[in-house]
Amino acid sequence: MRPDTPAENVDHTAEAARLERTAELYPEDAESLLLRAAAHRELSGDRPAATALYDRLLASGTPLDNPHLVRALKASNLWEYGHEAEARAIIDGLRAASPRDPAPWVIVAESLESHDELEQAHETFTEAVRLLVTDNPKPPKPTHPLLFGRHRVRRMLGAAHDEWDALADSVHTLPITLDELHDPNRVWSLGSENPAELEAELIRLRAELGAYREALSRPFPVAMLHWPASELTELLTAYPALLEEYPSHEEHLARIESALRELAASGTGNLGIVTGTVPSYEAFAAAEGTSPADATLLPQYATTLAARGRAVAWPPDPGAPCWCGSTTPYETCHGGTAP
Repeated sequence: MRPDTPAENVDHTAEAARLERTAELYPEDAESLLLRAAAHRELSGDRPAATALYDRLLASGTPLDNPHLVRALKASNLWEYGHEAEARAIIDGLRAASPRDPAPWVIVAESLESHDELEQAHETFTEAVRLLVTDNPKPPKPTHPLLFGRHRVRRMLGAAHDEWDALADSVHTLPITLDELHDPNRVWSLGSENPAELEAELIRLRAELGAYREALSRPFPVAMLHWPASELTELLTAYPALLEEYPSHEEHLARIESALRELAASGTGNLGIVTGTVPSYEAFAAAEGTSPADATLLPQYATTLAARGRAVAWPPDPGAPCWCGSTTPYETCHGGTAP
């Protein structure tokens, strides 16, 4: 599948099969690859197959980066095809475990909400906000869906605004206010015969859609290859023919930022950065039957890493550490320099 294929044109069954094959080839990337494959299985309507992939990860015996996320996705999927009791048991276990990652909380709370368990959804969102957001006037971006979800459920329950609702308003950036976006009376506009009202409601609904599963189901990004300083030194020592490609590490980093900005300006979305290592690159070259000194191999290596789920989205949040590996915020590192 091409990196620029729109998500709505994806053959989800075929893409799931591709990701599962890739996971067999690269078991070290199995968690991210199989999570994406499971999302495609769900989008294709084959929910039992998605559950089988979640179970495969949980039973693998290999420590997972985020087992709570896998369980949350499994619970949400199970409930959608009639396994409510099992889903509830998993959700109860996750809430008791109190994971420090916002994503599992968002998934289980939204699952409760989607099945009209509004009080339980409110309790779940509130537990997560209390755990991950308390005393943080600038909550990190991954926690924003918790604040927005809690605000939405409280509007549906008719609860008055509190300090966390005010915090949700302060980090909300869409032109539609949260109160308007989460207005329970909006549902009536879906029965309207006025095209303008229907169009406005569709815009609100699109704005409200959660991004997590959409991100899982998107094609792999257009990715630029990044070499950390130590890896680039080792690469150029072993393959000096690549000095023309990489005259210096500083120039290498500047070219990455410049190329990504040009792609973004041309309208290319879903951009990312993949980080190379010399042993991985040499293994890739051997598999391709060519020399690592061949510069034409570099973009192919980057594409393969992106297809394996190794890409990090670009650009980072302005206050997040820069993609280059420094501890400096992006806005004052490569995000603050001219391309």
